[in-house]
Amino acid sequence: MKIVAGLGAVDEYIRFAEAGADEFFCGYVPYEWSREYGTALALNRREVLNYQVQLGSFSELEILAKLVRAYGRPVHLAFNSLYYIPEQYPKIASIVKKCQSLGFETFIVADPALFLYLRREKIDCKIHLSGETGEVNREMLAFFRRFGLQRLIFHRKNTLEDMASVIRAGAGLEFEAFVLNELCQFTGAFCNSLHCDELGHLCRVPYELGRVRRKLLSGNNVNFDDEALTLDEEGYLCGATGCGLCALYALQRAGITHLKLVGRGNHADFMEKDIRNLRKALDILEGSSSEADFRKEMKRQLFPRGCSGNCYYAKSSWD
Repeated sequence: MKIVAGLGAVDEYIRFAEAGADEFFCGYVPYEWSREYGTALALNRREVLNYQVQLGSFSELEILAKLVRAYGRPVHLAFNSLYYIPEQYPKIASIVKKCQSLGFETFIVADPALFLYLRREKIDCKIHLSGETGEVNREMLAFFRRFGLQRLIFHRKNTLEDMASVIRAGAGLEFEAFVLNELCQFTGAFCNSLHCDELGHLCRVPYELGRVRRKLLSGNNVNFDDEALTLDEEGYLCGATGCGLCALYALQRAGITHLKLVGRGNHADFMEKDIRNLRKALDILEGSSSEADFRKEMKRQLFPRGCSGNCYYAKSSWD
């Protein structure tokens, strides 16, 4: 399984590539788009200018294209809005063509109408169906395969059993699943929050969902099931905002080919540590003869004092 890491700025590319990322995804929102449509008619649903979440100039893409040629780690460009108004589709097609002129060939698309529009316009590019898309099932997959889908990205709420069922029906395709960060209470397709400078993200509003299993304490400690977990000197804890590392054995068995490591806008130091931890977990997986062996080595090498408990796919237990 390959690591696909979120990229918030060009400067992060070399650092994350050397940490072990195999591929990247990032957003590109030209200033002209932001000036004309603002945040309500977003291109990528990440219309943030005050900190590094996505690229905003063609010159940045030019630099990134040179880095891709030098390091050989591809970058996929995300257009994650759930829908667009009619006048926007030709403009997006123009943006895609400009990106292709630099060598970017893969685009992450959430709006099915945009997928079909690009194909109708005979734009020959690779398309990954975004995790922001709604329901995922075998019939949905069969429909999009007719139009040259390369990869399906599962959203956060898919169970391991659901993913395995869809993958069995999608021979020859690539499949990507979330593995670290952003354990959002929403499914992307049903999120009504605006990710922009003017408003706080709705998923960051304090909320309580069921039994609270993790409480932040004063200082640099996290209380997890009466066990104190010490954060590092920078306040980092692997998997603190969502983790699927303990499910890697099951994800591989289900047929997942790529692992999505969310990170656009995240602290670059934390992202580098996430990538290195994920790479270490994959090394452990490769050397494990069984799931029990894998979990035993994960506990010993990555989580000697327990984990955050913020699990994507199942309740984590290291007993």
